[in-house]
Amino acid sequence: MDNKINEDEFQNPFIFKVDWKYAFEDHDFVKVFSSDILENYIINKRWYGGKASTLKYIEVVDWFKITSKKNTYYGVLLEVNFKEAFYQHYFMPISFMSEDELDTNTIIAPVKMNGQEGFLVDALHQEDFRKLLFDKIVSSGNKDEKVKFHKGEKLEDKEYISSKFMGVEQSNTSIIYNSNLVLKIFRRIYISTNPDYEISRFLTERMDFQYSPAYTGSISVVLTEGNITLGLMQELVPNQGDAWQFMLEEVDRIFDNLKTKKINIAKLPDIDLFQRLKINEVPHEIIDWAGLSIFLRIRTLATRTAEMHIALGADIHDTAFTPTTYNGDYTVWLKNRLTYQFQNRLNILENNLHKLEGLALELANQFLDNKKEIRKLFLDFDWTKMKSERIRIHGDYHLGQVLVNGDDFYLLDFEGEPESTIRDRKVKQPPLKDVAGMFRSFHYSIYATLFNNKDKYPYDQKELFQAGEILFKYFVGVFIQTYTEVAQGGNLNIGYRKEIDFLLKYCILEKAVYELGYELNSRPRWAVIPLTGIASIMEFNK
Repeated sequence: MDNKINEDEFQNPFIFKVDWKYAFEDHDFVKVFSSDILENYIINKRWYGGKASTLKYIEVVDWFKITSKKNTYYGVLLEVNFKEAFYQHYFMPISFMSEDELDTNTIIAPVKMNGQEGFLVDALHQEDFRKLLFDKIVSSGNKDEKVKFHKGEKLEDKEYISSKFMGVEQSNTSIIYNSNLVLKIFRRIYISTNPDYEISRFLTERMDFQYSPAYTGSISVVLTEGNITLGLMQELVPNQGDAWQFMLEEVDRIFDNLKTKKINIAKLPDIDLFQRLKINEVPHEIIDWAGLSIFLRIRTLATRTAEMHIALGADIHDTAFTPTTYNGDYTVWLKNRLTYQFQNRLNILENNLHKLEGLALELANQFLDNKKEIRKLFLDFDWTKMKSERIRIHGDYHLGQVLVNGDDFYLLDFEGEPESTIRDRKVKQPPLKDVAGMFRSFHYSIYATLFNNKDKYPYDQKELFQAGEILFKYFVGVFIQTYTEVAQGGNLNIGYRKEIDFLLKYCILEKAVYELGYELNSRPRWAVIPLTGIASIMEFNK
């Protein structure tokens, strides 16, 4: 919930002797601000990622001052320490406003600064501050100071016209400028350049990649420990929403067709997972059921995915982006990471078995009975047999990271997997890991449709799941055929068929095991989706 101004708050402001212009140089202000004021405020924010942990204390680790013609603002870097012995860093821009200057009723706290009454607010809620950020990016202001603004080559706007928040605040806060630019302010920050900034700027300015929003500017803080990315500005691309919503509507239409076209599920032709299919090789029974248009769209998405990887793997100068081969160090990193994650998921599953029933419980027991076999597959990664190359990848690639633009797609949000450390997100990986992420997203879209409309289709669940698995394999078949053709045509070294299939199986299994923890913790009923994916990839039911 947002903090709203109410009458009680007027009665009890925090009182400080210091003037606002010197607030963060004052020990007493910083002490009260980081404890009594912030601790109450931050835990209610959507972008705060520590809700599952117990807050111990907040510390202001650094700050910078930035001024407009009429106001002084602070960019504050916070370290939030938890009782579970870990910490997170956050960025908060802060302003002090009198009541008549407020652009918002979302306040941090009422205060009296050196006799002057007013409110501490998140500065992003003040239009004057949003305009200041825009103007600084356009002019690349503050060159010699701690905070650096960068104007991208593609930024054409010179004048500030308007600004507003984009959608609901999530893990970051996005501001739309002049109806054609979006500035993403990173709330959770890392002492390293953000992968979203790095990849976005690289794709735009080095590769001129057309299918992600163009990089137009950024804000960063330069510290002795490293650079911290605070903001990323990109063009706002025209779109009809994300591909997740698009796919849910398509899959719903396809399952509706089962009834209207009187399709006998038992007679639908089945194929092996990863069987390559050109669109004209998809059996007419499947085209009759699902329609041609969805396969054409999947072919386009596969093309854009391959083109993204070609761009990410095509630079021979910038070492952060040059392709590299597999080696022992990578294998040790991979196996350590996956055995830790696998053990964690086993523990979660064993502790949550009582929440499962029916097919989910059956699959969970099957998973536990076969845990040695699954672990063995993770440990069977032999880098000496790998002939393909690793590149920087998207890292968290799914339908929600893709925008629909007419018959085409834009790919976005290169921040990486939320659970991974910033260092792990920058490790070069098989591009097929992104492909595996998209395949898991296809799988989810099918099962989410069946779960959310379970009374809509007049078939029993077993039949619907059977139809869903068949549909999934055709989606995968068309995607992998196109992706492989385009990737290899663009000289991206993804290996030969046997290696491609091994890496896809490996990465899909990794992704499904990763998802299992999320589902068991937040919505156990949906654990059946990753468990079905694991059973399918391990061929338990053959």
